[in-house]
Amino acid sequence: MKKYVVTRPLYSEDAFADEHEKIHRHHKTVRHHVKQYFTCDLKRAKNAALSLLPFIGWMRIYQLKEWLLSDIVSGVSTGLVAVLQGLAYSLLASLPPWYGLFTAFFPVIVYFFLGTSRHISVGAFPVLSLMVGAVVTRLVPDEGPPVNITGFEGLTSDEQRSNGGRLCHLPHGDNADGVLPYSNMSLLLLSQLAMGLLQVGFIVMYLSDTLVSGFTTAAAVHILVSQLKFVLGLVVPGLSGPLSIIYTLEKIFVQIEKTNVCDLVTSILIMVVVFVVKEINDRYKAKLPVPIPIEVIMTVIACGVSYAFNFRVNYKVDVVGRIPVGYESPMAPNMQIFGQTAVEAFPMAIVGFAVAFSVAKVYSVKHDYIIDGNQELIAFGASNIFGAAFKSFAASTALSRSAVQESTGGKTQIAGLLSALIVMVVTLAIGFLLEPLPKSVLGAVVIVNLKGMLMQIREVPYLWRRDRPDCVVWLVTCLASILLGLDLGLAVGLGVELITVVFRAQLLALNPLRVLRKRNKALRKIRKLLKKGKLQMTSKGLLLTSSGPIEESEDESKNGGSGPAHDFKDLLSR
Repeated sequence: MKKYVVTRPLYSEDAFADEHEKIHRHHKTVRHHVKQYFTCDLKRAKNAALSLLPFIGWMRIYQLKEWLLSDIVSGVSTGLVAVLQGLAYSLLASLPPWYGLFTAFFPVIVYFFLGTSRHISVGAFPVLSLMVGAVVTRLVPDEGPPVNITGFEGLTSDEQRSNGGRLCHLPHGDNADGVLPYSNMSLLLLSQLAMGLLQVGFIVMYLSDTLVSGFTTAAAVHILVSQLKFVLGLVVPGLSGPLSIIYTLEKIFVQIEKTNVCDLVTSILIMVVVFVVKEINDRYKAKLPVPIPIEVIMTVIACGVSYAFNFRVNYKVDVVGRIPVGYESPMAPNMQIFGQTAVEAFPMAIVGFAVAFSVAKVYSVKHDYIIDGNQELIAFGASNIFGAAFKSFAASTALSRSAVQESTGGKTQIAGLLSALIVMVVTLAIGFLLEPLPKSVLGAVVIVNLKGMLMQIREVPYLWRRDRPDCVVWLVTCLASILLGLDLGLAVGLGVELITVVFRAQLLALNPLRVLRKRNKALRKIRKLLKKGKLQMTSKGLLLTSSGPIEESEDESKNGGSGPAHDFKDLLSR
């Protein structure tokens, strides 16, 4: 005979109240809360310092002999990749290449002190750079006049996008009054700082993995199309807004016969070699002490070949050109542009934080430490504000660069700090070596690094089988982001996701009255079995003493359990 023991005791509300006395909370007055908030002691000051400056926590436990060498190796490797990616992702932002070097330096310094992740590499992120580029081309289009902003009069397109030519030493010189639209837009990322101070880091939870996957896949398509002009050596104006990707493809195919063969061959060669070596790195990562820095190697080779054969003059190849030496003094934002870019700033703040926090969370779980979402918002907000003042554009983290920092043995953000020092050396001393680098090489490096984001499309069949509403969110977000642009596409994706949440709740078909009836019906059955002796109360709970079927009375079947509920206390006392 089978026996089933229910070990959890059954309670009614009255029985539970009798056994467990209710605790009444003493509510503090507003005056007490204010007094407590402004009261400061040594312990509170210490906790506040550790919270605001997380680097103090891990510096106190830093294992000098075990970690320092790993951080040095990781910092040098990451710094070399950061230089290359900074140059490449500047093209996505429709900016001169050297501004990526600023983005790989200034935000990293601030994040070292304020960030809670020990492994992510702060700097340019392709999706965010593309969103910056959309803002820049809207304010200062390649064709047609710029928006009506004080200080743009009499300046060329490049001067308007740089700081009045001061970094380029153009004729306007130090008296020019140009503006940095991307810097002002980056300053609007202070919304990240504001969200962190208001403790709303939880907002990232509303961006599901499905939505982020669809969005980043669409961004990868935009990035791919934007780099075709560099790979083919064509002059294609930057476009933004709905259907801009269609118009860009149209302009590319109209002049496809003008393709620069040297650029095309160079790009294909770079992409093939980098792709193959990256696959080798992935397959043999357990055996390799550090990944082969194939992107850096190919960039050095391309620079040498371009210089030796004078690609710029002999083959009309567009190269990086002169990289200014040093940094400039910080600049204040232009309030006109501050208002012009407010709409684009919020989705950029959300996307930049969501990606960085997702990557940071993966490494925190792997290496067993805690990250704080609100502090991460503060860290990235402060990093972007500081960096924007020194002409860098919006920073987040690139997945591939963070993987390099972690896989090469990085233990803390000392590796990140050292990578920033490598970038600084390039900016101050050896940047001239990169001047003959063809832009087609940078475009090829960008494209080959899109593999991970583009391959996310393989999730669609799996989502269709597992969860069709999630699949709809992925498809709608991806298609809307491709056709309408990344900012509107993200808004559409969020709207569809909220609709699916409502839809899921109505599938539930939860009827409280029906639940109550079933509960009452179950209680009557228990009472009946207790009377017949088929169910007994023990110290461990209810014990079923009969293995035969339990019959349901005709009355109970007809009334559907709509009678009055029985008191658990009465049941337990028998």
